[in-house]
Amino acid sequence: MNKNANENENIQEENIETEETAAEETAETETEAVPEKTPEDALREEVEQLKDKVMRQAAEFDNFKKRTAKEREELYAMSVCDTVEKLLPVKDNLERAVAAADADEGNLADGVKMIVKQLDEVFANLGVEPIKAVGEVFNPDLHNAVMHEENEEFGENTVSEELMRGYTCKGRVVRYAMVKVAN
Repeated sequence: MNKNANENENIQEENIETEETAAEETAETETEAVPEKTPEDALREEVEQLKDKVMRQAAEFDNFKKRTAKEREELYAMSVCDTVEKLLPVKDNLERAVAAADADEGNLADGVKMIVKQLDEVFANLGVEPIKAVGEVFNPDLHNAVMHEENEEFGENTVSEELMRGYTCKGRVVRYAMVKVAN
């Protein structure tokens, strides 16, 4: 029993020491719970705020660059289409010259045909495409009906003749096709 009594006393002493140590640690952490800001902490906080501000400005600048690049591409596309619009009457006149020269069957016709072919290639490289008209259902978004006719060969509301070819440039109508529509 002596042995058990000594063990109990040792355990009680250890418990008391553990409780005293825990109380001291709790008192220390309570005083540490509300730390005062040191100058270094204030500087660190300011640095973090400035880093955040710089990151936001960098992201904003990146968005600005993307937006202006897109606007520049749109402006270029519009410029090309405006140029094409101005060149189309020249192409029309060349086609008329070819039609008139075909009757003579001279070298003039061959030369003008070559010019028209070259102009068509330039237009294709710029993204200009002719609008399909004859045999197509009339589409007011692509066609400009200037005449109507009764024609059994074509269905109702179908383009029967193309009076002047229309063109699109990069999906945008540059000139509507001037057409005759069958009723």
